[in-house]
Amino acid sequence: MMIFLILAPYVAFATLMLVTPAAVSLFASAAICLAAIAFDIWNGRSIKILGAGSVVTFVAVGIHVALIDSTLSASAVRFAVDTGILLVTLFSIAIRYPFTLQYALEVTDAETAKLPGFIRANYVITWAWAAASLMMMIGNAAMIYVPWLPFWGGLIVAFAARNCAIYFTRWYPAYRRAKYGAPPANTVPRSQ
Repeated sequence: MMIFLILAPYVAFATLMLVTPAAVSLFASAAICLAAIAFDIWNGRSIKILGAGSVVTFVAVGIHVALIDSTLSASAVRFAVDTGILLVTLFSIAIRYPFTLQYALEVTDAETAKLPGFIRANYVITWAWAAASLMMMIGNAAMIYVPWLPFWGGLIVAFAARNCAIYFTRWYPAYRRAKYGAPPANTVPRSQ
């Protein structure tokens, strides 16, 4: 359920960009982000850096498209949104609170959250999302500057980057637990 709430604004944005004007898809996506934030607050969870940053990104790009330059191509609009999300991701790392940490703390028990590798794992996962955003930016830039590329080329890059980040987000914690997990309770430490 959580991954659906996190990705819903971006799925809506990508889908609406195919059938509506850019401003409509941007403001609708911002509204979905606000609904997800309201849902979190209603359920006693915190306001997420990614959610708040996404609202700012969608609204800022939407205002630009609506008031300043309504002729931006769909690829340029997607590039702007991906740039905003990359900046939000890097901002969360810069303030030493990777955005994935907020989500992880809500689904992880307190004992696991105290493990030394827990914070490091969240930095690694957040960097994976930053890489996915960068790949999506590259795909959109290619669509802008290499006009003979097929329309679906940028969509495939975005889909692949996002899915790789989702897979990595699920895989990496399991990998860390398997590699660095606590020894069984009946194990006696060896003396050297």
